[in-house]
Amino acid sequence: MNLDHFQRMSFTFGASPLEPLPRLSARLGGKVEIWAKRDDCNSGIAFGGNKTRKLEYMVPDAISTGCDTLVSIGGIQSNHTRQVAGVAAKAGLKCHLVHGSWVNWPDGLYDRVGNIQLSKIMGAHCTFSKEPFGIEFKKSWRVALEEVEELGGKPYAIPAGASDHPLGGLGYVRFAKELRQQERELGFTFDYIVVGSGTGSTQAGMIVGFKEDDRAQSVIGIDLIGLPDDTFRAIKKIAAQTAEMLNLGSPILDEDIVLKHGYAGPQYGIPSDATIEAIHVAGSLEGMITDPVYEGKSMHGLIDLVNKDYFETGSKVLYVHLGGAPALNGYSYAFR
Repeated sequence: MNLDHFQRMSFTFGASPLEPLPRLSARLGGKVEIWAKRDDCNSGIAFGGNKTRKLEYMVPDAISTGCDTLVSIGGIQSNHTRQVAGVAAKAGLKCHLVHGSWVNWPDGLYDRVGNIQLSKIMGAHCTFSKEPFGIEFKKSWRVALEEVEELGGKPYAIPAGASDHPLGGLGYVRFAKELRQQERELGFTFDYIVVGSGTGSTQAGMIVGFKEDDRAQSVIGIDLIGLPDDTFRAIKKIAAQTAEMLNLGSPILDEDIVLKHGYAGPQYGIPSDATIEAIHVAGSLEGMITDPVYEGKSMHGLIDLVNKDYFETGSKVLYVHLGGAPALNGYSYAFR
């Protein structure tokens, strides 16, 4: 698959680093060898993260079509909207962000710190909506697009998570090519790749990227939203359209999509006791910071799957850290 004919604006440092996690591996019995690929360290723009890879393809498309304002949507502590604000600043574009009432969290500073604070610092125009959580198209987002037009701007629509967009899967197709090169340098191939799944395009891109060497089923998604059927459908839709766009030559099958659920509770954006414990485990053993919304839950999933012997003894398991630590400031109550 050739990505070269798609415009890309580099917002990352290059290949994100790989690191072994020997103390976590030992804590979990030493049955598998756990590594991390640190997409939380992939950019100097707004603390980076998985959305930055996706936006590398969307921003040049916005510029080439004459748009001057990136318009997107997320929750108040959305890592996605923070990254949209960052790349907009870097590219010299305006940014209009809609933040929905997606999370019922009691922290008094929730709407003033963390990601929302960073987005404001980077010059984004931030608005708020009472709409509840959901990955479907939101009326408030349509209104924001219309407002930009009424003020004489030309908006570029970026959906939640930079996912349900024609270019949404490309960033993580490129991830697969990048990881294969790193594996060649290491001299081994990871048996499993564990990744959090929300709006779908991160896992979808990986599935397409690894499908060409029959490794799609080695990508183990951890449902982070608590609506696994919706997430599964989103992954398949995005993977299918990405595969068609890249002329993959083989269809995306249901069995290509491995999605584990039971780790997203009690609801989107609310950490369980097991999520908080997983955050402490990763932090105290490896100095690796995960967050209560996304990576704490995917870390919980990884730990539980290892403990349940999901991975064969001796397997090399790669945990893909997608970022999200800035949201921690909005969750001080959970660590009181």
